Amino acid sequence: MRVALAYGARTRALKLAVAMVLAVAPGGALAEEVTIAALGDSLTQGYGLPQGEGFVPQLEAWLRAQGAEVTVLNAGVSGDTTAGGLSRVAWTLTPEVDAMIVALGGNDLLRGIDPAASRANLAGILKAAQEAGVEVMLVGLSAPGNYGPDFKSAFDAMYPELAAEYGAMHFESFLKGLTDLPDRGAAMRDYMQEDGIHPSAKGVSLIVEAMGPTVLDLVSRVTAAH
Repeated sequence: MRVALAYGARTRALKLAVAMVLAVAPGGALAEEVTIAALGDSLTQGYGLPQGEGFVPQLEAWLRAQGAEVTVLNAGVSGDTTAGGLSRVAWTLTPEVDAMIVALGGNDLLRGIDPAASRANLAGILKAAQEAGVEVMLVGLSAPGNYGPDFKSAFDAMYPELAAEYGAMHFESFLKGLTDLPDRGAAMRDYMQEDGIHPSAKGVSLIVEAMGPTVLDLVSRVTAAH
């Protein structure tokens, strides 16, 4: 009986080992889908765009085209501030979420909210993710100069400083794919919607191409941690 049990145990172990080998991807890492929640405002939500052409579906398609097994969840709410993001981060961080892109602050700017308040809200979001064991990429934003140099300095600095403080990745600007274009006038004409605030589908494509490699690094962080 003991011999039979031992043989059965060895057989189960062998089957498990074979299953593990078959689950390994060509690069040697376990083939595992990563779920990313994109916590943001209208830019993340895909304001004014047909379903499938917003930031989240385009980013997921881009990542999958690079060979990443990724699902991106749309946690963007039009008009949301950093305070709004903080208020809903707990239910955004569901058990299946492995990583989170945080892209908030634009509506704080539009409302002239004190950067100290925005910073505290973002810190709360990053702390919640840290406690949940979720990797984060914090997407920055550059304040215009009309609020004064002190406001701009405090606002612009909070993103890289918070990322460093909480061990998050940092991407300098959501709109980098457009602001890096040599002709700003042409960029506004060719890649923005009529409101001049939200990118068109073509604009989103450029945004995703610029941000995508850093999101791939985020995916790598998750898979390395697992």
